[in-house]
Amino acid sequence: MRFKKQYFVGITLGILIFLVDVLILFGTKFFLPILMLAVSIAWGQVWFDFFREEARQKELENRFLDFVRNLAGAIKSGMPVPKAIMHIARLDYGPLSKFVRKLGNQVEWAIPVHKAFIYFSNSTRNDIIKRAVATVIEAEEAGGNMENVLESITTSLIEIRKIKDSRKASVHSQIMQSYIIFFVFIGVMIVIQKLLVPNLMGTESLSLTGDIQSTGNPIKMDVEILFTSMPAFIVSFTQWLSSLEGIFLMLSLIQGFFAGVIVGKLAEGDLTSGLKHSLVMMTIAFFVMTLVA
Repeated sequence: MRFKKQYFVGITLGILIFLVDVLILFGTKFFLPILMLAVSIAWGQVWFDFFREEARQKELENRFLDFVRNLAGAIKSGMPVPKAIMHIARLDYGPLSKFVRKLGNQVEWAIPVHKAFIYFSNSTRNDIIKRAVATVIEAEEAGGNMENVLESITTSLIEIRKIKDSRKASVHSQIMQSYIIFFVFIGVMIVIQKLLVPNLMGTESLSLTGDIQSTGNPIKMDVEILFTSMPAFIVSFTQWLSSLEGIFLMLSLIQGFFAGVIVGKLAEGDLTSGLKHSLVMMTIAFFVMTLVA
């Protein structure tokens, strides 16, 4: 992905919300949630394009199967490979259409088939398409039967898609359970922070100042983060991380990150795919935990 000019819109809006948050809501319980909102808006377009590109790549893989199937059928009917490519390039393949039409035009302009296929695979920036095209090129250079190679690739792509669809169907209930467990975890954190700990304030294990007494240093309920200077910010932020509010928030964020990564691994077989689930869970955790603080 490349940085686009329209990203400045979200970044500018995020900065404006951040300034309003600092000037108006500083010191209130809405300061941190609005701060998270500003950050989310600032980088929201980047994440949206990232996930949209991920979905586009999956659609390219699905339509590439149709392209290979049509190409194999055209060659099987007796057409030469260049003519078969130009013939099927007129068909609609969704987001893959522009790449297929470019491939057909290059072949029509007498560019060698293997070079045109290389340009085609590189322009899609899809690993599965690149591997399939590399197999086709090797078969052509070795003098193999193009029809048999394309049929083998079609069978392989169909099996890969069946495996992915089967995995998605089998883990759907587990994904729902992971989200439910995450929300239950957030609920437990809220109950402990807002109900259990305040009720313990009257017990002998707590001091009159409201700090939980332990064998070591006392754990404070909350610590105000100071923005007067950088040393004051670092010291107060470090103390806030060791407070109950900071601990509960960090636990929720850690739970959201790893739960999202696991969900992505189960659903897509790729840890990168879990980033979208992690982003959603961590954002929800931050909003909820800071609002109820």
